Amino acid sequence: MQLTTDKVKINKLDNGSIVTPRGFTSAGIHAGLRYAKKDIGVIVCEVPASSGAVYTQSHFQAAPLKVTQQSIATEQKLQAIIVNSACANACTGEQGMIDAFKMRELCAEHLGLNENHVAVCSTGVIGELLQMDKIAAGIKLLQPDQTKDAAEDFQTAILTTDIVMKKACYQIEVDGKTITFGGAAKGSGMIHPNMATMLAFITTDANIESSHLQAAISEMTDITFNQITVDGETSTNDTVLVMASGLAENDSLSPTHPEWNKFKSGLHLIFQDLAKQIARDGEGATKLVEVKVAGAKTNEDARIIAKKIVGSNLVKTAIYGTDANWGRIIGAIGHSNAVVNPETVDVSIGTITMLKASQPVSFLEEAAKDYLNQNEVLINVNLNIGEGEGTAWGCDLTYDYVKINASYRT
Repeated sequence: MQLTTDKVKINKLDNGSIVTPRGFTSAGIHAGLRYAKKDIGVIVCEVPASSGAVYTQSHFQAAPLKVTQQSIATEQKLQAIIVNSACANACTGEQGMIDAFKMRELCAEHLGLNENHVAVCSTGVIGELLQMDKIAAGIKLLQPDQTKDAAEDFQTAILTTDIVMKKACYQIEVDGKTITFGGAAKGSGMIHPNMATMLAFITTDANIESSHLQAAISEMTDITFNQITVDGETSTNDTVLVMASGLAENDSLSPTHPEWNKFKSGLHLIFQDLAKQIARDGEGATKLVEVKVAGAKTNEDARIIAKKIVGSNLVKTAIYGTDANWGRIIGAIGHSNAVVNPETVDVSIGTITMLKASQPVSFLEEAAKDYLNQNEVLINVNLNIGEGEGTAWGCDLTYDYVKINASYRT
């Protein structure tokens, strides 16, 4: 499939994965941390890769995040990411740090790598210690490969309450060379990034220095992963981590490269794709909700309002109940921190206009109900006070969300 984004041609590879970019392999196995499903995964690069990451803004950053931060800070290079599910290794004190460093050591030893070239990520229950005997035995079973099955093994191993695997793959051309982006993510509940129990891993064979990669990651995260919400809760372990092998052999990318914006478009698209998959797979969700805000004073204001709307429990429950109650949308806009003129707001759900210049517009309730019965819902808001634009993604709020989270540990 070929996409065009701001005149940039981007190919989406439906059969691509985290191992499609040159130089990458992966694996996933069942080590017994979960009852039956795979629970330890690894991504490996054949060369030390330029790397960058963004992390949860929670005050309670989990031990593996601190280990990963130290690894990246050493040389700004990574060659492997070791991940476990079932246990977040968060709020586990000194022992948690010891265990996270041990995971790094065991992975490096098994793969014959420098310890500082290994990142560590964990996801699962907070406040429990890792079962290090199972972790150690499991790491020894990892045999990274470049096959579709190896990619799916990794994608499965990182899941917790997710219903489906989340992956994406895109290609662009830079300097006459094909650059590939592969991605895998997990996240279903505790999703309100800044960031949430969300992990996203992106591989690329682009040639780029770590400092420039980090700048692009931070910029793209703000308009993608940080614009999704499932339940307004932020986790302790959220991480978006990118590795660039450089094996595409393009001229080194930087803001002065003539095709820098093309690279950012590719990164933006794979981030957005994975972010939307996470929102769509919200715990108990039946619908993906997208909110587009235009006419704001600034882009930041537009993003604030979009996320406020998609994160409103009243909006989310109205969408689940197929109730076209635009008053819920106005309510969410009204208590945002953005600049709003209460006399100029337009609101539509799908193509159905419900509010024009802050005045109600007659519409057919049945038509609105039919639209809200779809599995994707679009809400458009125009503040009509500026040029700012922003988008956010989320999901409806259902009875099943309560069921899933009422028994999360059992």
